[in-house]
Amino acid sequence: MIIVDDVHFAYDGIYPALSGVSLHISEGERVAIMGANGAGKTTLVKQMNGLLRPQLGHVFLRGADTSTMSVAEIARVVGLVWQNPDHQLFLDTVEKEVTFGLKNLGYSDEEINQRCSRTLSRLGITELMERSPFSLSGGERKRVALASVLAIEPKVLALDEPTIGQDAKQKQNLSELLLELNDRGCAVLCVTHDIEFVIENFPRTIVMAEGKIVADGPTGTVLTNDVVIERCSLTPPELTKAARALNGIFPEVSPRLTLLQELEDVIVELIGGT
Repeated sequence: MIIVDDVHFAYDGIYPALSGVSLHISEGERVAIMGANGAGKTTLVKQMNGLLRPQLGHVFLRGADTSTMSVAEIARVVGLVWQNPDHQLFLDTVEKEVTFGLKNLGYSDEEINQRCSRTLSRLGITELMERSPFSLSGGERKRVALASVLAIEPKVLALDEPTIGQDAKQKQNLSELLLELNDRGCAVLCVTHDIEFVIENFPRTIVMAEGKIVADGPTGTVLTNDVVIERCSLTPPELTKAARALNGIFPEVSPRLTLLQELEDVIVELIGGT
């Protein structure tokens, strides 16, 4: 689906943001990208959706080198929802925002209307259709920006800090939406600092520092690696902290637990339950 091959990129040709990054994203994967501010996470995603192009190395989408593809061609494959929706929204109604990309890609009026209606309904913002995006709350604007990308039905959905400004219910709705998209074969990439959201929703985690990938693997393994956590200025998951506290009293408890069900099972076993 996506191959990043030894990509280098420096802003203004001076400030290095990516230094020899290579990775492979398969169809239908859910992958989180984590790391401190300035680690290169958003720059990497922008390489995948064509907003930036490698200065050295290559990015391949479904076998095609992005250097031979237009931004519109790439947008059909990789849709990016920015961290700040105000950098993405610019029209005077929510409906126009959601239909803008579809019109540019040449869909029929009937198809545009169907996709717009379906997407707004799925995100629970149909009643906002005639509102100006700039009259909405931050969380609502994020959902409008997401709708404008989802309507295109990209093969890969990339999200930059999607949980900022979202309450617990909205985060749960987002989790359900990501699973639904994944079931349809859409790969999901998520740049985020929200470690609990990552643990609950992303089986694979890539961690970056100083423009390089320092860890890439199963989320539970990567986010309980103290060397990775320290180098990349991350905080261990809360459940891992609890597991480590229990491990100090009960050595049979693994200090690398990350999931609530895992911790519940251990506690039941400790108290002799079934």
